[in-house]
Amino acid sequence: KAHNVTGLMSQSNKREDKLEISKSEGRIDEGGLRTQGNFKKPYNDRPLISIITVVFNCEFFLEETIESVISQSYANVEYIIIDGGSTDGTIDIIKKYEDKIDYWASEKDNGIYEAMNKGIELATGKWINFMNSGDSFYDNNILQNIFTKESLEEVDIIYGNIQVVYPGTNKTRVVKAGKLENLSRGSQFSHQSSFILSSLQKKYPYNLSNRIGADFEFYYNQYAKGKCFKYINIIVAQNSAGGVSDIERVATIVGFWNVVKKDTATNFFYIFRIQKEILKILVKKIIS
Repeated sequence: KAHNVTGLMSQSNKREDKLEISKSEGRIDEGGLRTQGNFKKPYNDRPLISIITVVFNCEFFLEETIESVISQSYANVEYIIIDGGSTDGTIDIIKKYEDKIDYWASEKDNGIYEAMNKGIELATGKWINFMNSGDSFYDNNILQNIFTKESLEEVDIIYGNIQVVYPGTNKTRVVKAGKLENLSRGSQFSHQSSFILSSLQKKYPYNLSNRIGADFEFYYNQYAKGKCFKYINIIVAQNSAGGVSDIERVATIVGFWNVVKKDTATNFFYIFRIQKEILKILVKKIIS
């Protein structure tokens, strides 16, 4: 059962963050605790953690994601859901849990990163995590274990491991976070398994011109700027194989290559990876 604290935000804690998405012609619906005048408070011993879920036509997987967020034992969680104008039963599921959601809105957008940026603008917590539809926390004590047991002074980005689930099978695979010094070779951890200092994420929202790898671009740029990353050796989240980056592997690799600093070794590495993926595609076509 969730233990989130709800209450009116005092004047001394007033923030400049947007508390609702600006009205637009494409707005379908909105709701949540904020629309009733209730806002979460930051507490010194328990920083407010903003969990953001973006979703579009994902009625079969969203409920598991929502339950994994609202069941966290940590006592100060702000939950925001940004829906891209779903036409299936997604909004009905959101409304089912409306008393546990701080704010949600449904309106058309230009893709996942625009939706994520909307969530960033709305977040009032100290830390931001994206647990998008189909993803879930590994267990109910993840936030409690990180934010009450870890020293996070001067840390900008927290990251951990992830468990990949293969739909339709009993197969799972734990993927440990890679080394930060290997970021020039692609993503070393997932956004589901990371928490970003809200002030940093608001200063550098996702690049909407990067259709597939804007989250990688953010992490790579922050590492290049010398921001402080902290690795926590636990499984933070679960996600399903078969996401955009899995389906569009070549485009994803090219996207990484476009972001990173170029040198001869790096160029050869990416050329080899692209050739390898193209060969896999050709072999699958021949076999099928």
